Amino acid sequence: MKKVEVTEAIINAKKEKGLSWEAIADAAGKSVVWTTSACLGMNSFPEDTAQAVLKILDLPADLVPDMMACPHKAWDKAIPQDPLVYRIYEVIGVYGDTLKEVIHEKFGDGIMSAIDFHMDVQKEENPKGDRVVITMNGKFLKYSVW
Repeated sequence: MKKVEVTEAIINAKKEKGLSWEAIADAAGKSVVWTTSACLGMNSFPEDTAQAVLKILDLPADLVPDMMACPHKAWDKAIPQDPLVYRIYEVIGVYGDTLKEVIHEKFGDGIMSAIDFHMDVQKEENPKGDRVVITMNGKFLKYSVW
């Protein structure tokens, strides 16, 4: 089975069981952001985590090797049409150069790792309308000079 087919099976089983990503992540013992990303095919699962996800979803164990396979982390170069995903692109479009300047000023010439990285999404209740709080936390990697 291809990774995309495993993703479809996971999404279908999640819907059929009425489970949240949070419940699946709790069963896997991982964060909701990482688990969701792995279930959507953008990260590879460790074997024990794959087994835990399959167990809660009642999916066959023979999917483990496909879940453990290294993903091809690429996406269409077109601007996304989903409003939420588009807004995140918009934030990076508007503030990306600003973040780059501030990071370089504070850390020097380098990048934030997307490998030694974690992210969290929280809901902040607010009388003017609930707010989305996205925290990205990545190790700073200095560019080498040689």
